[in-house]
Amino acid sequence: QVQVVESGGGLVQAGGSLRLSCVASGSTFRIDDMGWHRQAPGKERELVAGIHRGSSTVYADSVKGRFIISRDNAKNTVYLQMNSLKFEDTAVYYCYAAAGPGTFWGQGTQVTVSS
Repeated sequence: QVQVVESGGGLVQAGGSLRLSCVASGSTFRIDDMGWHRQAPGKERELVAGIHRGSSTVYADSVKGRFIISRDNAKNTVYLQMNSLKFEDTAVYYCYAAAGPGTFWGQGTQVTVSS
């Protein structure tokens, strides 16, 4: 089992920045991919960014050039640096850790961007 806990959400004005953090615990040696999804009200959950243990990354087109995902394997932590935030980035952001056959999710952290 893997436990995942996010932090760093909040309220920010459009154009501002936030940094999300996510710490994994438990059977972390099994973790391959980590990353972030988000879900806005009335919309489906979508991938924001993901990073493999070997540091290859993937981003949603809507955040490319604005968000940066990074990972500290020694600390079992993944970060999401969000810059030039837009109103449409408002959502609950969920961290995930893919370990073996399972994917483990955090409780989510709210990001609200005021226009």
